[in-house]
Amino acid sequence: MLKKLAGLLGLLLIILVGLIVYTMVTTGFFRDIENKFDGRQVSKIDIAGAEDFAISYDDDFLIISSDPRRLDDNGNPRPGALYFMDLKNENFKPELISRDFKKPLYPHGISMIKLDSAKYQLLVVNHVPKESSVEINHLDKNHFIEVFELSGKELTHIETKDHPLIKSPNDVVAVDSETFYFTNDHYSDSSLGRLREDYLGWPNTNVVYFDGSDYKIVDDGIAYANGINLDRDSNRLFVASPRAFLTKVYDVNKDGSLNHIEDIDCNTGVDNIEFDQDGKIWIGCHPSLLVFAEYAAGRQEKAPSELLTIDYRGKGDYDLETVYLSDGVDMSAATVASVYGDYIFVGNVMDPGFLVLERN
Repeated sequence: MLKKLAGLLGLLLIILVGLIVYTMVTTGFFRDIENKFDGRQVSKIDIAGAEDFAISYDDDFLIISSDPRRLDDNGNPRPGALYFMDLKNENFKPELISRDFKKPLYPHGISMIKLDSAKYQLLVVNHVPKESSVEINHLDKNHFIEVFELSGKELTHIETKDHPLIKSPNDVVAVDSETFYFTNDHYSDSSLGRLREDYLGWPNTNVVYFDGSDYKIVDDGIAYANGINLDRDSNRLFVASPRAFLTKVYDVNKDGSLNHIEDIDCNTGVDNIEFDQDGKIWIGCHPSLLVFAEYAAGRQEKAPSELLTIDYRGKGDYDLETVYLSDGVDMSAATVASVYGDYIFVGNVMDPGFLVLERN
């Protein structure tokens, strides 16, 4: 009996060690981080948790989604905000534009499209805590997608989208003024299920399409669906799966359904996806997801950052390049990069400020 028990305990120990090693290997824990960037840091702008950006190349401005995510001195969540930054002025001074929004605002992913010569539509993922919480996985929060119109620097709230499929939204991309896609980065309702999604890479999350009247899941079985963006020239949708280190590529059908083309192995925790003026993809990344998790929980002072570009031409025909790599000494946990000329604006999860870089 004792031999059987010892054998069972030994087997459980082997399984446990195997799971730990698997998690460490598949989250980039053993990756060497050597600082790399062919350029210089211009400034660090004091806006905390600038997690996502939306850029207008027509009118030369950047919208910044900010959620500090750390509790204040009284143990309460600090609300976020939306900012406008004029890119023609190289002082790069963001201006608050969400002060007239009367509801709690904890913004995450955002998307912007131009409606006419004077107006833009801005979609904003909004996580409202049910109580004091800074959980990154949003288990104890109510989730909405806010619809705004932007005219100049004037932001007007139009409506709040609320639906059971808006379960744990991470990022959103507008197709037109009526339709959009968004990702759910978690889909389990239990803490144990979320643990499986985060650490064991359980592919349990999805992409949802809103067709103007109804919501439907258009792809699932994704490990932590995160950033999402649409290449309007090729009508291809790109979705980040950081837990699997993949960027997923789809063709978009007329009815909003998706045809999966391929998965691009990026060897890093891909986050938000942006396009520059030449159509090249820029992605903010987390090279070590375990170090990021420790940083997010307040047990690590910094977390590494990476900026990856993908020059995508077609199935199996693309180039990947790491443009920026940092151990976190300048800024922790990069999530997004928007490019304007030689400038790169780099956002993050919860660092006190975001970076302005200049390429050589």
